[in-house]
Amino acid sequence: MLIPFLIMLREGIEAALIVGIVASYLQQSGRGRLMPAVWVGVLLAAALSLFVGAGLQLVAAEFPQKQQELFEGVVGLIAVVMLTSMVFWMRKAARSIKGQLHASIDRALAQENGGQAWALIGMVFLAVAREGLESVFFLLAIFQQSSGWEAPVGALAGIAVSVVLGYGLYAGGVRLDLRRFFRYTGVFILLVAAGLLAGVLRKLHEGGVWNHLQAVVFDMSEALPMDSPVGAVLSGLLGYQAAPVTGEVIAYLAFLLVSLFLFFRPAAPVSGTVAAR
Repeated sequence: MLIPFLIMLREGIEAALIVGIVASYLQQSGRGRLMPAVWVGVLLAAALSLFVGAGLQLVAAEFPQKQQELFEGVVGLIAVVMLTSMVFWMRKAARSIKGQLHASIDRALAQENGGQAWALIGMVFLAVAREGLESVFFLLAIFQQSSGWEAPVGALAGIAVSVVLGYGLYAGGVRLDLRRFFRYTGVFILLVAAGLLAGVLRKLHEGGVWNHLQAVVFDMSEALPMDSPVGAVLSGLLGYQAAPVTGEVIAYLAFLLVSLFLFFRPAAPVSGTVAAR
């Protein structure tokens, strides 16, 4: 429950931050009349995300067992790529996202009167749809590993809290250190992505695609079984497996070493940009 909550909280705050910056700029520039176009873009992006999620679930249900394992592995791999790219994109863009959005809004508003709303709808749609599609693939990968009610409830709770915090950030009643928030959640997401990557190898093996490096490295089934309270928490947070095989351990550690090194490496200075606040 904690993982989908935190991921959806972060995704929701990213989307709310984008919408909030757009709304504030429109209000400050005297173009508040175009706000309905912003909400149309948001609703279209949400509808696309729901449609893609439902479609993938229906497709997966039609597969036989082995193909379903392979499909789940592919979805998990896409989730790893999207989560990782999200972390590094926000690490780079957090300092300049406000200026970039303002420039995009100015380009949209430079259209003829009849095209301003459509250009604004398209801009907001693309920005929010990116967050929504990332969420879809992540939630599919998590729901495939957990059939209980906790994951969906955690995801919905994360969305609800992000909406409240997003409105607070827009209205000015909530002060949040976004750089620190994205930094801490970024490390957490990379840990989750490492566990998902190890799970991808497991699914590919079960689907008959990957049959290498299958020697068991250690077996903690008796000391710390996965169905114990601590084992369940570690499995959910860090991708813990009681009896991991060599390929899973290599994938997990290699991903973490490379991604954390790149994440904590000092970022190149950015000139001529406006930081997000």
